[in-house]
Amino acid sequence: MPKRVVDLREQRALLDIASYGRRGPGHRPLTRAEVEHVSRTARHVPEVMIKVSGGARSVRGVQAHLDYIGREGEGVIETDDGARLQEKGFERALVKDWDLDLDEHRRHTQRGVAAGQKPPKLVHNLVFSMPKGTPAEKVHASVRKFATEKFALQHRYAMALHTDQGHPHVHVVVKAVSEQGERLNIRKATLREWRQDFARYLRELGVEANTTERAVRGEIRPQKATSIHRAMMRGASTLWRERAQSVARELASGGPRPEPGRERLVNTRRDVCRGWNAMAQLLDEQGHRELATVVRRFVERMPPPRTERQWIADQLEARVRAQQLDERQPTR
Repeated sequence: MPKRVVDLREQRALLDIASYGRRGPGHRPLTRAEVEHVSRTARHVPEVMIKVSGGARSVRGVQAHLDYIGREGEGVIETDDGARLQEKGFERALVKDWDLDLDEHRRHTQRGVAAGQKPPKLVHNLVFSMPKGTPAEKVHASVRKFATEKFALQHRYAMALHTDQGHPHVHVVVKAVSEQGERLNIRKATLREWRQDFARYLRELGVEANTTERAVRGEIRPQKATSIHRAMMRGASTLWRERAQSVARELASGGPRPEPGRERLVNTRRDVCRGWNAMAQLLDEQGHRELATVVRRFVERMPPPRTERQWIADQLEARVRAQQLDERQPTR
């Protein structure tokens, strides 16, 4: 799958830094919320993550996912009606309670099967997570509040807290069709709004949490799908191995080849830096001089923009240097 490059000239980010680089005279004063957002971003406050990890199209798929989040979590599944499910076979009872067996039969028509159409999703699988060290109980409480605010009395849902991977995260299974018969469509704008709300609920509980686009933060480490990332950690990702081998061959023959996306990445970074510098000037003008200094330091310390292949090349070269250093160390 091609890497998505965020171009701030075409997409509106959560913190619309690019607009400050184009501002004219008489720019409106920053609000308190905007100043706080700038401060969180420049201080590298942990970013919340909400991911749509798929969604089952069959009753069997729904049951399998519910069984997974129950077994791999804390052993308790919370539902929208306040129930706490632990007993064996709870997933079958939950599917029946949500009428998913009827939905599967009703919405996957014989005509659709004959035409080769995929059946619609019965549920959406969501993951809410924060970095290692965040109190798990506060992440859980924030997701519980989020689900109540967004889905209660509309979409049936169930959730489970997981802490086994070092960082607290909550799996939420949401019925795709509401009790009123409306289908939940999750778009990019939906996820942006959800991230903002999730971060706000965490902050209300005293947890520092932020929501800013990767490009605006100067983030360069490539994102990977969860399955690929886990395989990378085990050294078992064939996709990662093939890309690493391809880059290694390029390095051996003189260096990585030019990439079409490189210019766009550089242009995006230029817009980001211009916007941040304009923001620093605006902060100075409005009396936030200490924060303006923090912002300028934040921009100065941004790593250079790199494509995924450049990032892989840097990792390979760093590994080679480390091996060479080990070989020079005297042995006893």
